[in-house]
Amino acid sequence: MSIRHYTILTVLFFLIVFTANGQSPRLRDTNALAWFVYTGDHQISQKWAVHTEYQWRRVGGLGSAQQQLARLGLVHKLTDRVKVSGGYTYFQSYRYGAYPEVLGRPEPESRIYEDITLTDKLGRLGLEHRVRLEQRWLGSRDQTGQGPVQQWEYQNRIRYQLSVEFPLQGPTIDDGEWYLNAFDELFIGFGRNVDDNVFNQNRLSGGLGYQITDKAKLELNYLYQIRQHAEPDPMANRSVVELNQGFRLNIVYGLNFTREP
Repeated sequence: MSIRHYTILTVLFFLIVFTANGQSPRLRDTNALAWFVYTGDHQISQKWAVHTEYQWRRVGGLGSAQQQLARLGLVHKLTDRVKVSGGYTYFQSYRYGAYPEVLGRPEPESRIYEDITLTDKLGRLGLEHRVRLEQRWLGSRDQTGQGPVQQWEYQNRIRYQLSVEFPLQGPTIDDGEWYLNAFDELFIGFGRNVDDNVFNQNRLSGGLGYQITDKAKLELNYLYQIRQHAEPDPMANRSVVELNQGFRLNIVYGLNFTREP
């Protein structure tokens, strides 16, 4: 399937989902985002790397916690264009917004994930397709939001991300050079326990990056997030959609533990 086909299918599915959701009135919640992200693939052999990641997410500028995420996994290079990975993610969500889902103490989530990534070139434009499957265990507390986790609910989710990079100082992105970057990622729930929350969220981001070395980059992006709540607001009995925007600061740094330069 070509890049054009991937793009058309993504746009069509996105429009269908929002047409269906637009048939009933929804409550809208807007929040100012500030996301700080660290990612690193640490090479342990020619074809294997250890993936590490941490995200610290805030709303209201830096005023309140939104979420935090820690991820650890293994990456295997199949070819120069294709790699697969998998691992574990710990996620924690806090009370925020006008229609909070979390009532009191932060609620945890554990995930197992598997993904496949395809890289390609279109002239000077670098493209990356990533499809990720997630097996999620969502923890919930009592009706007051306090006390220990009472139960874990299992859900499945699939994610598709298309990301691009464009060099600003030559045909390729080299050390000490600036580049443009952008991505769009769609989240779809499926299987039991998902109910009507098939569309989970979408993230659109774009901005400026600087490559310090081939293993170290710094990116500052605008971020727009559309997120649908799993349950209707208990007071109004209407579904809730978040329309959040802000910035995303991403630090990429990987180590090489092999003897290769």
